[in-house]
Amino acid sequence: MKYEPAPDLQKIAEEISHMLFPHVKLDRVKCFRSYGSSSRGTIARCHTIGKLMQEAMNVDAHYALEFISERFDDLSDEEKIKVVIHELMHIPMAFGGGFRHHDHVCEKNVNICYRTYKEKRKELDESDVLGIKELKWKNSDNLKSLKDIKKHAEKGFF
Repeated sequence: MKYEPAPDLQKIAEEISHMLFPHVKLDRVKCFRSYGSSSRGTIARCHTIGKLMQEAMNVDAHYALEFISERFDDLSDEEKIKVVIHELMHIPMAFGGGFRHHDHVCEKNVNICYRTYKEKRKELDESDVLGIKELKWKNSDNLKSLKDIKKHAEKGFF
């Protein structure tokens, strides 16, 4: 297996999170493409470390979204968006290192979220000619990152 950061998917995941999943702490979610997976039928996965390891390492929850290149990259743009939504839906509101299961993360709910995303995307495209909203989101993310750095500094990590 080979893993590479996926900045194109990171940007999509961040945009979707801003629109649909505001509980997602974007500074602690990273997207990767993987190559060489032998799993059958799996298009993407959501990973985290368990609560005990978080305690042992004295770290907050982090999530890695893995997109299996051999199956993901050939999907249509619509299906790619739906897969990203699906993986983000696994991240619970508490953002504590757990997962939402497939009773919640199902095709019906993914399609509802996709329609909501498309509506919000259309509104954004029509009303934000200068890209101000995206800049505001990025500034908000930077402020969150600075707060986390300050918190870690106070704990003596630096």
